[in-house]
Amino acid sequence: MSIGIKILIYAAVVLIGYFLGCCNTALILSKYLLHDDIRNHGSGNAGLTNFYRVFGKKKVLWVILGDLAKAIISCIVGGLLIGGVLYGAGSGSAEAALGKLMGGIACMLGHSFPCMFGFKGGKGVLCGAGVIICMDWRIALICLGVFAVLVAITRWVSLGSMVASILFPVTCWFIYHSIPVVILACVAGALIVVRHKDNAKRIAKGEENKLEFH
Repeated sequence: MSIGIKILIYAAVVLIGYFLGCCNTALILSKYLLHDDIRNHGSGNAGLTNFYRVFGKKKVLWVILGDLAKAIISCIVGGLLIGGVLYGAGSGSAEAALGKLMGGIACMLGHSFPCMFGFKGGKGVLCGAGVIICMDWRIALICLGVFAVLVAITRWVSLGSMVASILFPVTCWFIYHSIPVVILACVAGALIVVRHKDNAKRIAKGEENKLEFH
């Protein structure tokens, strides 16, 4: 396969992932269906937690399904094109994992910095969860399990998100033993942590908003 074709495949994975990510479910629902931009309320973040606080649990399911779906589709496309077409590897291979991560990271970037919404989006937690789910069931069990326990105990979604993001590259190493996969997993995790830097400061001061289970 020529270098040009390889570049096109990589570019296709990144572009498909990014533009799928730009379809921010919370933004689309609030701005075009509810006619009340989520970014004008609460924390100003176009993500799941702020949407839940502003519009309630009845509508939040659509945000969860939409953001998970676009991340999962991005990962599947990346795994098929890079793992299958480019390397001829199986879905559980390190090459496929590399493709899934490339598509997933592009989706997270699109979600956080959507070009059609002024580059002001969410923090990518649900997209990150979609990526984790696509990687390996053992990775998902550990990372999402730790997330759920921390949120249940502290009611800080941001804390659970950051800890799960830090665990992600560690668990990827034990499953794939691939340095490129771990590097991209670090990038994905860092995206979540960096987007939550203000939350981390508030947690340190004990001022972070807690999730209310109502």
